[in-house]
Amino acid sequence: MIVRPFVETDTDAVLAIWNPVIRNTTITFSSEERTGTSLAQMIGERRAAGREFFVAENGGLLGFASYAQFRGGNGYLHAMEHTIILAPEHRGKGAGRALMAAVERHARTGGAHTLFAGVSGENAEGVAFHDRMGFRTVANIPEVGRKYGRWLDLVLMMKILT
Repeated sequence: MIVRPFVETDTDAVLAIWNPVIRNTTITFSSEERTGTSLAQMIGERRAAGREFFVAENGGLLGFASYAQFRGGNGYLHAMEHTIILAPEHRGKGAGRALMAAVERHARTGGAHTLFAGVSGENAEGVAFHDRMGFRTVANIPEVGRKYGRWLDLVLMMKILT
């Protein structure tokens, strides 16, 4: 398996993984599917800020991960929040750990002190993954998100990188 920065030819494969997660699950609270344009804009903004968007591949795209500043303003310059999404058939096989290691390494090198994960309260697999990766739950925020006509809880998890 290879973990590397996103290139434009990855667009269709990333969208093929991300949009079904948006459309069919509460792993993300967003209901707005990504387009090639919105993906390119997000990656461009992150790269301009010194962040990266990584993909894992092994004969095809397994998943992706990226990060950005946790909240706006210069007081949060050293606090980052990440996104990690794997194709369902590739979960539990090491791609998530490899992507997380790449994000942590890149963020740490860029001066990040903390890395946050906002995990759906319905995503027990995501909470368990982050727990195994050394994140700890710092907040359970009830009914902060809404999707499919119902309220969703957010589990905020954090890892200190430096």
